[in-house]
Amino acid sequence: MLLLIDDNRLLREGIAAMINEQPDMKVVAASGGGENAQVKVRTMKPHLALIDLGLRSRNGLRVVATLAKDAPGLKVIGMGLIPSQSDIVAFVQAGASGFILKNASVPEVLRTLRAVARGEKVLPPTLTHSLFSDVIEHALRRGKGSLNSAVRMTKRERETIVLIADGMSNKEIALRLNIATYTVKSHVHNILEKLALHSRLQIAAHTYDGSTSQPFSPSSI
Repeated sequence: MLLLIDDNRLLREGIAAMINEQPDMKVVAASGGGENAQVKVRTMKPHLALIDLGLRSRNGLRVVATLAKDAPGLKVIGMGLIPSQSDIVAFVQAGASGFILKNASVPEVLRTLRAVARGEKVLPPTLTHSLFSDVIEHALRRGKGSLNSAVRMTKRERETIVLIADGMSNKEIALRLNIATYTVKSHVHNILEKLALHSRLQIAAHTYDGSTSQPFSPSSI
């Protein structure tokens, strides 16, 4: 049983129809956004969740992290464009068990769904097994703890972390904090350096990693 979350109706309905043709699979719920995902997981009790990580209405990575925390038995698969290594690390840390490229063939999608259902960790075939091993090792090495409390950050940097985790762009953060966009870029650069991270997705993954019920608050300095 599978929960499908994708805000593109045509793609969502096409994927659901494809999966429902399989004798061993069924889409029990489909949603255009992540806001009802937790309710659907509790009521429908799916075994798998296939999530578009480019959701316009909500940060896809945050949805992955929330589902991984609230439903430990649920296996989550991300779907999107070709990710970078740092992006994959962020998804693994958030709790994803697999990733499907949007240009994948139907057999590749079905193989991934079945493999993850069996408990395997699956990356797109365009990424090598050695890269997958490196990613998993990296994710485990960084651990699943929250952002390192020993790292000293300014109030603005901590505010920026919270807003990044909420899926805001640099421009949106600048408007929220009433500062220049280039200042936000500087804060992001400093955050990445201080935490030894490589992308905004990794910042979000560390903030919503499943080990804490709340993200860092700007006041927790």
